[in-house]
Amino acid sequence: MLTISAKTIDQALQFPLLIDALAQAFTDNITVPPRLHYDMENPKSSRETTLLMMPAWQAGEVAGIKLVTVAPENSEKGLPSIQGTYLLLDVDTGSMIAMMDAPSLTSKRTAAASALASRFLSRENSENLLVIGTGTLSPQLIAAHASVRPIKKVKVWGRSLEKAQAVCDSVSHLGLDCQAVTDIESNIADADIISCATLSQDPLVFGKWLKEGQHLDMVGAYRPDMREMDDECLKRGRVFVDNISSATRETGDIAIPLANNIITLDDIEADLFALCQKKTTITRQESDITVFKSVGHALEDLAAAKLVAQFVKNT
Repeated sequence: MLTISAKTIDQALQFPLLIDALAQAFTDNITVPPRLHYDMENPKSSRETTLLMMPAWQAGEVAGIKLVTVAPENSEKGLPSIQGTYLLLDVDTGSMIAMMDAPSLTSKRTAAASALASRFLSRENSENLLVIGTGTLSPQLIAAHASVRPIKKVKVWGRSLEKAQAVCDSVSHLGLDCQAVTDIESNIADADIISCATLSQDPLVFGKWLKEGQHLDMVGAYRPDMREMDDECLKRGRVFVDNISSATRETGDIAIPLANNIITLDDIEADLFALCQKKTTITRQESDITVFKSVGHALEDLAAAKLVAQFVKNT
């Protein structure tokens, strides 16, 4: 069995190769049971630690399962919030093919899914990107969005200006004009794409701040009690998700407005399955505001893990 490091995963999963692999995966016959989601009480912290188990498989080919923990206050302890491992198996023999670093796999495939959605939903001439959040995912989101749209200027906001600057420093090789900023509201107006990846429990993006033509890429809020955007964002925008079943159940950004009758299921125009399988064709008007809510899907992990294993085999 191979043991694959985060460094190797970073080398293997290049954008837009991974984006194209995800687009294909959303059309393939991949079995994905509902992911198991457990909130574990943690008296040493003010918030629970979440355990996620996400399996997926292709008949007669490969299977995978991701085991991940999310500890929101780990940044205060000098640790990453997301930790875990991914196991890739041979369905025919049941033997393990590889074990690989789950956080790096997750950040790569999550950013790729956002870029895939952007390819369908954002304006093709989008040049300005606002990133909200300074975690491991933020540099990947910048690289992924820049691989599908002609991004020239990036602004990064975080609760720590120093961490926001560190994100900019980490993407200096992309040749973008990247600037750390101290507030969200005054920087939203200039953004073509707003990408938000935080562990916030309260909205950070408000619909009253938005302007026509923008695309919202909402990546955080992975629990039903978390929100990164307010109701007005959904009322003003055309709403899309990565997968309807999980998005309507697992994220407060969608579940809470549904429960409060702010939106209905009919207000969710499509998910990535419908878009990639061309069951839904999007005609975007210049004035449209599009909202993409990502919660993650195990087929994305499987598609990424297959690419990594193939990369290692070929090197």
